[in-house]
Amino acid sequence: MIIKQLLYVAAANVDAEALLRDAAADFSVRRARDPLHARELLRACPVPVGLVVLTGPAGIDPLDRLLREHCWTRWIAVCAGAALHEPACRKLIADHCIDFHTMPVDAARLRQTLGHAHGMGKLSAAFHQTPPFEPEPAASRLTGNSEAIARLRRQLLKVAAADAPVLIWGESGTGKELAARAVHDGSARDKGPFVPINCGAIPASLVQSELFGHERGAFTGAGKARAGLIESAAGGSVFLDEIGDLPLDMQANLLRFLQEKTIYRLGGTRPLPVDVRVIAASHVRLDEAVARGTFREDLYYRLNVLTLEMPALRERRDDVPVLAETFFRDHARERSAHVRGFSSGALEAMRAHHWPGNVRELHNRVRRAAVMAEGRLIMPHDLGLDAAAMPTLALHGARVQAERRAIEAGLGAGKSITHVARELGVSRMTVYRLMAKHSINPRARKRDS
Repeated sequence: MIIKQLLYVAAANVDAEALLRDAAADFSVRRARDPLHARELLRACPVPVGLVVLTGPAGIDPLDRLLREHCWTRWIAVCAGAALHEPACRKLIADHCIDFHTMPVDAARLRQTLGHAHGMGKLSAAFHQTPPFEPEPAASRLTGNSEAIARLRRQLLKVAAADAPVLIWGESGTGKELAARAVHDGSARDKGPFVPINCGAIPASLVQSELFGHERGAFTGAGKARAGLIESAAGGSVFLDEIGDLPLDMQANLLRFLQEKTIYRLGGTRPLPVDVRVIAASHVRLDEAVARGTFREDLYYRLNVLTLEMPALRERRDDVPVLAETFFRDHARERSAHVRGFSSGALEAMRAHHWPGNVRELHNRVRRAAVMAEGRLIMPHDLGLDAAAMPTLALHGARVQAERRAIEAGLGAGKSITHVARELGVSRMTVYRLMAKHSINPRARKRDS
């Protein structure tokens, strides 16, 4: 039996026992004393329906942030006293709530509203084929449920446990730095620093000084000695991103460091021991760079001890909706208050897109759409994607599929017609009508009557 979940948010001085007993008897209620507490509860276990009690404009800003960040929850407001006459409360309701009630509350009407909200949540989950109420991503932030990303997570655990150099390959935008951070965070060096370095962004004339540091007087303007980035990562990990862009002479210095575990500052003659793990990444195949003569073969073999390959986003299309919804939540404070999520057309357009820029491109498109969209739902054109270039479902066809999936899911779990109707927030007759419409035979499914 699936238990319906409800989050109740109200100050401690609001007596809600009678309200919840009469209107939410068939819900499992989790109580939050304030928006901060509610955020903690939702991060631990998201719920589809939320009930908030508004007593006035005090504390409305943190409540607005809560509802904005958790827009997948269907919020219902209960207004106490003169709260409904306060502009801030009215705006909160208009921006985030699907319905509101005033005290004294009509328990029967509120019960119906709660049931409808829960039913819409079920239909939404069936329609989008993705769980809209997911826990927070894993600590590595490598979000997704595809086999490609699951395999990468398993490899990360093994690589993190060792202390050898790591070489990460992947197209631009696939999350190589996230993988490097996950390796560091899962290693015995996690209490030490993680120092990322973009080798392609350092001018050739400054590479040696930036990486290895310099002594006083090493060059004009060097008034005092300075440790380099590799030295500053002592006890932790250094991440050399786009290592294929490192000049050949600097590749020789890096090779010597990997062999001897010591560095020489620019202008210095004394070797300095540095205990650091090297994690390198490149968007070009270094074996091919070796063949072209742009990367040292001996350095390649020094780095190529443990390897990770980041999957392109087009190879894990099933992860696109989950990633998009994660980015949408991440930018809750930036987006327009009226934007509640993605249309079915937007989800289909994102699944169909080739994503040459991978996860970085998806993140940027979602962030821009969340800010600029004018409707309640993000459409393909808000994302800069061409809806005409992808296979789409007609609205009627999408509704038909959503209806059928929702009813089949309920009956397939052994629930009665009454139970299914209650969960979907519709009458028994509506369920019977939809079963006939979709040729669903209840006798062919496990159920109770």
